[in-house]
Amino acid sequence: MTYLFIADLHLSPDHPRLARGFLDLLAHYQDKNTQLYILGDWFNAWIGDDYTAPWLDDVIQALEQFNQAGNQVYFQVGNRDFALGKRFLKQFNGISLPDVDTLKIGHIQIRLEHGDLLCTDDVSYQKFRKVIRNPLLLGFLKSMPLSFRQKLANGFRKKSTETKQVKSYAIMDVNQHAVEQSLQSVDLLIHGHTHRPEIHHEFGKTRIVLGDWREKTSEAIILEINENAEWQFIQFKIL
Repeated sequence: MTYLFIADLHLSPDHPRLARGFLDLLAHYQDKNTQLYILGDWFNAWIGDDYTAPWLDDVIQALEQFNQAGNQVYFQVGNRDFALGKRFLKQFNGISLPDVDTLKIGHIQIRLEHGDLLCTDDVSYQKFRKVIRNPLLLGFLKSMPLSFRQKLANGFRKKSTETKQVKSYAIMDVNQHAVEQSLQSVDLLIHGHTHRPEIHHEFGKTRIVLGDWREKTSEAIILEINENAEWQFIQFKIL
C-alpha cells in the first residue's frame, strides 16, 4: 500500500497545466493501492458543490476511475477551498477529514493538517478564519446565487494577494510554539499551506511541509510513505 500526501495544488480553469498534472498523478498512482491524502487548497477557490465546469468534469471522472481501481481519496479543507463539502466528495467516494486528523502507519503516529492553524503570528488571518468558517455564515453564503459567490471568491483572492505583499515572511510562517504543541502526542507532523517544502527535525520529532504545485517550474513536491513508514520527498514533474 502507498500513502501519498499532497497539498496546495490550487487547481482552477486559469491554470490548465496544473489540472493536467493532477490527472497525470492519479494515473501514475492508480495501480499502486494508493491512499491519497489532499491536505487543503486542492482548488484555488471553491464557491460551492453546485459549481460545474468542463475542466472539473475531467477531474471528477479521473477521480472516479482512481477510486474504482481500489484507491481512496481523503481530503482536508484549506483556506482556499473550505466550502468544499461531502456532496462533491461523494461523486468518487472521497472521505472528508477534520481540520486536524491523526493516522498511524507502521509504528509511526502522524498528525495531518492544512497548516494555517499553525501560523498563529498572523493575527489578522486567524480572526478572518474564525469568522468565515462559522457554520452559520458558511451556510448563508452557500445559499446565495452562484454568481454572487464567484464575485465574493474573486474579492477574497484579490484581498489575500494584496495582504501578502505587505506581511513579513516570518508572520506568514508557522509559529514554533504552535508546532511544539502539535507534535506533543505524535511522531510526525505533515502539513502544507506555507508553500515552503522542507523536512524539519525539531523538538525531537519530524515536521514535513508539503510543497505547492508550481506551473512556472513545472513541479510539485509530494510525499510518499510506504507500509513500513519509510518516506521520500518526490519531485513530481508537471508536463
